[in-house]
Amino acid sequence: MTEPTFAALVSRWYTENARDLPWRAPGVSPWAVLVSEVMLQQTPVARVLPAYEAWLARWPVPAALAEASPAEAIRVWGRLGYPRRAVRLWECAVAIVERHGGKVPDRLEQLLALPGVGTYTARAVAAFAYGQRHPVVDTNVRRVVCRAVAGQPDAGPATRPADLVATEALLPEDPAAAALASAAFMELGAVVCTARSPLCHRCPVETICAWRASGQEAPAGPTRRPQRYAGTDRQVRGLLLGVLREATGPVPRQRLDAVWTDDVQRARALDGLVRDGLVEPVDADSYRLVGDGPSRPAVPLPALPG
Repeated sequence: MTEPTFAALVSRWYTENARDLPWRAPGVSPWAVLVSEVMLQQTPVARVLPAYEAWLARWPVPAALAEASPAEAIRVWGRLGYPRRAVRLWECAVAIVERHGGKVPDRLEQLLALPGVGTYTARAVAAFAYGQRHPVVDTNVRRVVCRAVAGQPDAGPATRPADLVATEALLPEDPAAAALASAAFMELGAVVCTARSPLCHRCPVETICAWRASGQEAPAGPTRRPQRYAGTDRQVRGLLLGVLREATGPVPRQRLDAVWTDDVQRARALDGLVRDGLVEPVDADSYRLVGDGPSRPAVPLPALPG
């Protein structure tokens, strides 16, 4: 009897230990998979879950979102972070309706041609929604493969072509088994083979892991220093967007001026929102979320407390 392969060991562990997440449910739609993958970018699962459920309750198919405005997408996105992703999803929905009759395409090159869909997301949808054989490589997968195969404690900050090659070499030839293995590799890196304090005693490939055999220790700290948020342009952008998201019409600039005292930083953040296609000027003195209805006079809003 031959020994189980790396993929077989991890896949068996996954079928017994995978977290119960809605985008993994049997029969979940390709649109739901695409939404989940976009939302999960740089965002923890716990924060994504309520936003994912609210999004799909409102827009269960691409055509429903395509009929909405980008402003509505930004509002439903709420405080999930990186709100450009909401606009990208809206653009994706429009493109899916216009190019593919409202059905998320199943060919990798068609997925890659959708607005804002990159190498990772396209492969993830092809694998997880359509059961195809593609290397799906995120930070967690790179770490698992780098440790188990190359014997190195860390895979570095960015995905390289070599990471795709190394991951694909571990996939079974059968497309369905390969898709399962891709999900399993990702889950293993997320909950067991973590950047710090990996749970090697719970790992299904501990006995064949090259890094474990080398006796090296896990990195003492995160591979990348956490980004500061307080006082940054990101915080100011979030405050400005929060006011605009809650408004029912154009917001006077005076109302936006009240959210941050540094005039230069506030202006820079507002200009950034406009450049990113999230906010648009209505006239010289008011702004609104992009695509949020026809131009009309701004209605003064009550001042912020304090």
